[in-house]
Amino acid sequence: MAETINQWAVITIVLSGLALIVGVYLIKRGLREAHMRAMIVASTLATIFLVLYLTRLGLGYEKKYAGPEEWRTAYFVLLISHIILAAANLPLALGALWNAYKGLKAARTLNNIDLPAARGYFNKHRAWVRWTVPVWLYVAVTGWIIYLVLHSYGEVIKS
Repeated sequence: MAETINQWAVITIVLSGLALIVGVYLIKRGLREAHMRAMIVASTLATIFLVLYLTRLGLGYEKKYAGPEEWRTAYFVLLISHIILAAANLPLALGALWNAYKGLKAARTLNNIDLPAARGYFNKHRAWVRWTVPVWLYVAVTGWIIYLVLHSYGEVIKS
């Protein structure tokens, strides 16, 4: 069961990363409503991933690196940077989402985001996403790489 949960976790985080990329593309084209929908999808999938990942760990399913010794240092550098930035990504994403939510609430519609009551929140949202998007993408891509490495060179350990 844990292996199936692990596979679904990977699927959700891959789709989350793709939805994030689509969301960035859409906002750069000025398509606010489509951007908002893509980001809700990305955030929902990332949340499902987190639940699946924690469930898998709770079941005691973990893999350790058992690959070539000459890759060990590079793997652990990648893993440590992934873990640190994954932990940072949650508050970054929550800050970005919170400011977007508050801005939309103040604007009432996406057509009114320039209202003074909304503008400050959307400016804060933009400031948050300047950090959130690159971190989220790094965490997603390194997570995919770690999964592929452990799929090929991982050894299941049961706790």
